[in-house]
Amino acid sequence: MPNLARVIARGISGKMRTISAPNCPKIYSIFETSTPPEENGITGFIVRGTTANTGMLRTEPLWSLLSNSGVTVGMANVPATFPVKPVNGYMISGMLTRGKNCEDGLLCSPKLSEVQGGDAVYPPTMVAELESNVGDFLIDCARMPAAKDFLGHEVAAVYEWLARVSATRDQQRKLFDYLLTNHPTDFTFLVQSCEDRVGHWLYPIQPYNVGYNPKLHTIQVNAFPDQYRALDKVLGTILKHVDENTNLFIISDHGIKPLRERESHDAHKDHAGTTPIIAKHDFEDGDEVPGVFVAMGPGIKKGARIMGLPMSIFDIAPTILHIYSTPVPTRMRGRVLTEIFEDTKGANVVSVR
Repeated sequence: MPNLARVIARGISGKMRTISAPNCPKIYSIFETSTPPEENGITGFIVRGTTANTGMLRTEPLWSLLSNSGVTVGMANVPATFPVKPVNGYMISGMLTRGKNCEDGLLCSPKLSEVQGGDAVYPPTMVAELESNVGDFLIDCARMPAAKDFLGHEVAAVYEWLARVSATRDQQRKLFDYLLTNHPTDFTFLVQSCEDRVGHWLYPIQPYNVGYNPKLHTIQVNAFPDQYRALDKVLGTILKHVDENTNLFIISDHGIKPLRERESHDAHKDHAGTTPIIAKHDFEDGDEVPGVFVAMGPGIKKGARIMGLPMSIFDIAPTILHIYSTPVPTRMRGRVLTEIFEDTKGANVVSVR
């Protein structure tokens, strides 16, 4: 992963503390509000019987705080941002977007033209522009095949699904490149989630992992590392738009690890409840699967590594607000990560594109 290695060498890196039983909607709500899920309103994929959505947010999110401060905002593929909300810029929804054959929005993959039950793009006038210049792209990576869908034809199922994952990522890379070229904003938030799906299903395989199935897990043993190589190419596209005045954060909502301990029969199904998986992240002890934190830019320490877990998912929003000289609300539970900056006073006036 030469692009990621370059960012790490030029910036600061470390592990990031998460919470118990972490999952994407939970953590992204914390990234955006710096408040616990029970306070901000999004406690998981399903909240009181309904798929998580922006209408559930009870706490003003980062994109709104920045917009109200005059910062232009661009967002694409961020989980649980459907239906999109008005911002001082643009927003394109990601994971949990509802659409044709995806009425519940739960880890489906509707095309932009298939979105139903709300807007996936703000402003709505941008839809035609995207379809013309990027194409009718898939909003998110599809869920893994259910057990009944690959039984007896495992080879075809694995390769067909991985081909769809690659196609989705290629479309998203094209989308990111187009947005960064034609709609530059002060603050840009882009997300990739394909690696998560492949990790759940095709983690680097060992026969002693719980859920190991030789008919499935010996077909494409390079699938997991290949996803990260592909992600690095996406990062390379983004880096074309990063100059010496740009601060770049690379973060993950959690990590993942193989299943080595047996639990209840249904404890390790995917979020649709149908697909056997061999690795997971929603352990009760979230410190077992910490997230990634990498930062590079003017005023940020170079070639440094922070050991332990002093950085938390609650700290992302306060730190970003600090960079934009935007007041940090007292309700936020996190802190400004002053230790990543060479000069804390200078960090306030850094220009971020």
